[in-house]
Amino acid sequence: MGLLFKNEGHVVFRPAKDVDLTPASSELYLRANVKAPRMAGFLVKVFAWFLESRIFGTLLLFILKRDNLIHKLVTNAELEEPPVYVPLHPLDDKEEQDVKQVGSDLSPPELVQQAIECLPVSLENTLNGSNFSFRHWTISDYSRAYTSGEITPRTVAEHLIAAIHESSTPPLQMSFFINYKAEDILKQATESTLRYEQGVPISALDGVPIAIKDEIDCLPYPTTGGTKWLHNLRPCTDDACCVKCLRLCGAVLVGKTNMHELGAGTSGINPHYGATRNPYSRSKISGGSSSGSAAVVASGLCPVALGVDGGGSVRMPAALCGVVGFKPTFGRVPHSGVLPLNWTVGMVGILAGTVEDAFIVYAAISCQLPPRQLSVSPKVNFPLLNSTKPISSIKLAKYGEWFNDCSDDIRECCSNALERLQKKYGWKTVEVTIPEIEMMRLAHYVTIGSECSTSLSSFLEKLDFKELGWDARVALAVYGAFSGKEYIKAQKIRNRQMQFHMNLFTQVDVIVSPTIGVTAYTILDDALNTGELDYINGAALVRYSIAGNFLGLPAVTVPVGYDKSGLPIGLQLIGKPWSEATLIHIALAMQDLYVSEYRKPEVYYDLLNKNSVF
Repeated sequence: MGLLFKNEGHVVFRPAKDVDLTPASSELYLRANVKAPRMAGFLVKVFAWFLESRIFGTLLLFILKRDNLIHKLVTNAELEEPPVYVPLHPLDDKEEQDVKQVGSDLSPPELVQQAIECLPVSLENTLNGSNFSFRHWTISDYSRAYTSGEITPRTVAEHLIAAIHESSTPPLQMSFFINYKAEDILKQATESTLRYEQGVPISALDGVPIAIKDEIDCLPYPTTGGTKWLHNLRPCTDDACCVKCLRLCGAVLVGKTNMHELGAGTSGINPHYGATRNPYSRSKISGGSSSGSAAVVASGLCPVALGVDGGGSVRMPAALCGVVGFKPTFGRVPHSGVLPLNWTVGMVGILAGTVEDAFIVYAAISCQLPPRQLSVSPKVNFPLLNSTKPISSIKLAKYGEWFNDCSDDIRECCSNALERLQKKYGWKTVEVTIPEIEMMRLAHYVTIGSECSTSLSSFLEKLDFKELGWDARVALAVYGAFSGKEYIKAQKIRNRQMQFHMNLFTQVDVIVSPTIGVTAYTILDDALNTGELDYINGAALVRYSIAGNFLGLPAVTVPVGYDKSGLPIGLQLIGKPWSEATLIHIALAMQDLYVSEYRKPEVYYDLLNKNSVF
């Protein structure tokens, strides 16, 4: 760390501008110092009771923060940097390679069309002529099938409803959805079918099924946030801006996906709506908090779903479920209509079977609908993916000790992926040092916890805590224990990390790392009714995600292989602010290296009825 000296219980840090970021830096990599046993069932109930006790709770919370270095590295840290409360970056007018600039004031269908024109013209022939063992059906596949009359949106909707029912009941019980209405799905799909019959589809998204995380307003459904009570205190009266954009494109919005209660966990185990199970292995977690959105894409129910990423909550489940997870720069996508649980770290993100589909939906939801939201720019760059050559002279930053702090399978797989990328495209890897990563994780935890408890404070005053899951009760008890002093110190750490990362981005284009430190682990029966506390696995799952949220940076995960048990592994790319186009270019280049090696999940539904292809 940028340490000047250490006193008992706290540290003093040298100014961020004086910290060495080169490979020769003397900065030490501090591994996550998580001291908390896994708890579920009766144990987590006892722990919650103690935390909520006036007598024991304060002492227990003090011990937890002390043992996990929050006191030392956050509460009592001495830093000269002023706090930065919102990670909104100034616009960078530097040119990106192979892009076209479009106006964010275009309508969502116009933006989708602009994105479609950026895709390879020969995409259909390329896909049909390739030797795939498995690939996800794409937005383009649905659009072509509808246009040709091969199948109708109404028929796809019927297949979808049957598949949701099958996946929700024994023996599967995948718990993908919190809420869906067959009659609403069929109504939307029938309207789309009529448009195709009349030859006037709205856009390439017309009739395409898209699922929405239950943290985002989408009529006619309540927004539960994974709870049994929040929708009663905060009714949903309108679509979120991102949902309006998709509806304007003709997409069939198929319901609200399951999520970790209040987004306060990494497993996707929800005691109210069931544990969302991983389509690659039903006994494994799908990851949180956008668990259902990742799983419905992996299982083929939807080519795309929306999630919200507050601490890797899109990218982490995407990696665990073998799909693409994309989080734009903070402020790029309007956030109105999203539960305000984490207003400076939470951002709408996209889960998709392919990079191309993530890009198309990103284009649709980047629209600035009236009344105007906080508009970062009247223009946005779209990547020209139809270029005959990939973009050149890319520099990838790698912090070796951090990159390697994962399971052996992940380390080997992601290292091989990076080598393949370099060999294929001639891009250069630059060894760097990213200081104080564990300090950033703790500061993010203080921030997301403080914002969550503050946003819910008026609701919690009226709430019977028996309506909360036990793991959520523990999370809220910890979140409520963070002080104003700790929140401000965390924002000082945010300033330091923004300086570190902006300095690195003067030398490189993206930072590369694994997406997760461990692959999907087993869902144990004792967690089904209470949720679980597993902070060690949780810290490993979020290890590489924090900068994207805490610093407001764009990031994407792409599937690059499997562990020895056949569970997916993802590689993450973190970009400069506003560099979504470059990030998509690089992500597509990575996908092209691996798409022929993707494997079909254990639980998979072919809504287009093209089983003969595989």
